[in-house]
Amino acid sequence: MLFGVFLEPSQINQAIFIAEKNGLAPIATLGNVVGKASKHGSGQSWHGLSIAKIKGSVPFLLASPFYSSFLKGQIEIKLCFMKSQFRTVIRQKIIDAQAVPLRVLTRRDIWLPAVKAKATAVIGMRRAGKTSLLWQILADRHASGIPREGLLYFSFEDERLADMQLQDLDLLVETFYQLNPAWRDSRRASFFLDEIQLVPGWELFARRLLDSENIDLFLSGSSARLLSREVATSMRGRAMEAVVFPFGFREMLRHAGCEPQKPTNRLTKAERSQLDRHLLDYLAHGGFPEAQGLDARNRLELLRTYVDVVLLRDVIERHNLSQPQVLHWMVRQLLGNAAGAFSINKFHADLKSRGVAVGKDTLHSYLAHLEDAFLLSSLDLATDSERRRQVNPRKVYPVDTGLMALFDRSGKANVGHALETAVLQELQRRGAQVNYVRTPAGFEVDFYARGVTGSEALIQVCADLDSPDTLAREVRALQDAAPAWPHAALQLVTLNPPKEGAVPPEIQLYLAPDWLLNGDEDPIAAL
Repeated sequence: MLFGVFLEPSQINQAIFIAEKNGLAPIATLGNVVGKASKHGSGQSWHGLSIAKIKGSVPFLLASPFYSSFLKGQIEIKLCFMKSQFRTVIRQKIIDAQAVPLRVLTRRDIWLPAVKAKATAVIGMRRAGKTSLLWQILADRHASGIPREGLLYFSFEDERLADMQLQDLDLLVETFYQLNPAWRDSRRASFFLDEIQLVPGWELFARRLLDSENIDLFLSGSSARLLSREVATSMRGRAMEAVVFPFGFREMLRHAGCEPQKPTNRLTKAERSQLDRHLLDYLAHGGFPEAQGLDARNRLELLRTYVDVVLLRDVIERHNLSQPQVLHWMVRQLLGNAAGAFSINKFHADLKSRGVAVGKDTLHSYLAHLEDAFLLSSLDLATDSERRRQVNPRKVYPVDTGLMALFDRSGKANVGHALETAVLQELQRRGAQVNYVRTPAGFEVDFYARGVTGSEALIQVCADLDSPDTLAREVRALQDAAPAWPHAALQLVTLNPPKEGAVPPEIQLYLAPDWLLNGDEDPIAAL
């Protein structure tokens, strides 16, 4: 004979957890219903335990008579204890978060959406600065006159909240308004919820918050369970994205205390030389906040850990890849040839010649996983023909120029590719849609960029235009592409301008520091 312990639907996961702690092991899976059994001593006698749905959708925990009363008591005691524990932890975290002095952080130039009744999902690669941005937004709101009691930063990355479930999230709202009762309904509070994806079913809670409470909601997080890009999609149209990249050039200068306080065309020769030196350092070292100011060995080891964690947790574990070695080969190929062309067909043929059996569809999915994890981005050919877009190779760029040194096999830095990568990253920060161009005559233009207002630019990037032949080649590519995009501005970005030979008047010549720093004067700029 079996006895039943009635549970609420939201209590099932915790009930299973408690049962497992008392010597229960899984024996079966019935659809979405988990089966359990208890093994007695060292023998093989089993007492059945399962979860079934009876009387509609009411979960019902079945146990042998031997365990029924014991489990019922243990489950009820444990659930009550855990809820009390969560309440205590949540209350203390709220008090601490609202009392902690606001840190002075390097200000980020990141576009933030502003649409009523929508949450803001702060996304980006691991360690790019998502949590710092949440604090920056909180500090800005406080500076605008909102008291600290109306601003809540709460991180779910806390071992004391490890077993938190969907129904426990109500404790956060309940406790916040118990501590700040004057803010309920009458005043608009702001919640900044970090690593919220650690709680199963969080998206239901977030959508309900938007519908039932008078709050502005900011979300962030990244883990093997949920990539940061999926934070927005999990909200089913109720969230808009704010993408956090590693530091741009201006942000890096600001972090180092070297940001120019006047237009670049007003800099002295000494200031201009210093700015050029900073740009070369930025191209070599990249913009990850934690890597700033580190010596070469520590910087490279730090960046290597970033890549390793992304590959292991955000790609291999997240998607349960069966051929992780192929993924590592692909990453070495992509980041070892940054700003170069990459063809799935050619890579597949190379693997096949080495006796590695892998499908092209698998390789396409691997590349998509790497982009979803923000490790890199790839550009398609600019064309109206879907077939041409599919058959032509993509150009692939790392999320940060500092990653290029990890996979360089030449032994020397490629400043040209690093500059091209930095220009692409800046275009992405400005909100542009970017492709590359190949003309019928075989010339290639690095970027065709289209801004959010419809403005267009054809942009060619070359580190050194000192050679007349190099200048002629870069100019010819822009001129050859111009007829196909008659409304696009023609831009040539360089570190070293030509000493001889004039640039045609229809082409705008930019020194790289000027182009990177003066985004507000660029028609592509969206910030």
